[in-house]
Amino acid sequence: MFKRWFLLIAAPVLAGALSLGCATLDERQRAWIFQPGDRAWGASASQAEGMQDVWISFDSRVSGDPVRLHGLWAQADEPRAGKPVMLYLHGARWNVAGSAGRVRRMQALGFSVLAVDYRGFGKSTQVLPSEDMAYEDARAAWRWLAERYPDRPRYIFGHSLGGAIAIDLAAHVSDERGTIVEGTFTSIPDVASTFRWGWLPLGPLITQRFDSLDKVARIGSPLLVVHGANDNLIRSDLGRRLYEAATGRKQFVLVEGGSHHSTMSIGQSHYREALDQLFSLE
Repeated sequence: MFKRWFLLIAAPVLAGALSLGCATLDERQRAWIFQPGDRAWGASASQAEGMQDVWISFDSRVSGDPVRLHGLWAQADEPRAGKPVMLYLHGARWNVAGSAGRVRRMQALGFSVLAVDYRGFGKSTQVLPSEDMAYEDARAAWRWLAERYPDRPRYIFGHSLGGAIAIDLAAHVSDERGTIVEGTFTSIPDVASTFRWGWLPLGPLITQRFDSLDKVARIGSPLLVVHGANDNLIRSDLGRRLYEAATGRKQFVLVEGGSHHSTMSIGQSHYREALDQLFSLE
């Protein structure tokens, strides 16, 4: 996804930054980074069967408009008091059903999971998403979870682009029990710099920056950073830099053989061990 984004953005940014105007350049970056739509990856949507539809409505301070988010709720087998619940924040391109496989794996580890589509994805309000909108959507979903399950420990999970959104959320709330990110990065400019064309001076022109390095130090809960050793989209050293910048209890797990998309399936046992060590899950 990010290689495709970089190829798409490099030439237009350099050749047309002056002529496009700031608003148009910003809109194109938002479209390229999020790639919003109502698509699910492979056969992943079939794993969403049986999950409950959730609707979250609020008035946006970012856009000034009413918003309706769609989510999927996967109830754990033992939904008693004290059992953990999780907010799952997906990455770019695929809708929430495209993450059903990861949601099911976290469900198998004992979590009841709310996975939500940001604006522009799936059945959620159809507008071009932005960094600030995605942050606001995550906070609205977190409030929904907190209002309905105030007596249960709540965790935040983010994959890829969703990892940056998860870190922003965790840096702004104080009632999360733990934060987990997989295959994520320090910032969009840092991701761009890892590619073959990374020497091009694009950094100052990137409006959707998703800077996580400063935010991760403000997370008050234990942090688990997971990365695939064979992740060719987002290099594992970016995940390690996030881990090193965190100041609280933390753990870094590098899954050998894991790609950007297969790390959780390959590393399920690593997840179980790390969750038990860091969060003392029952």
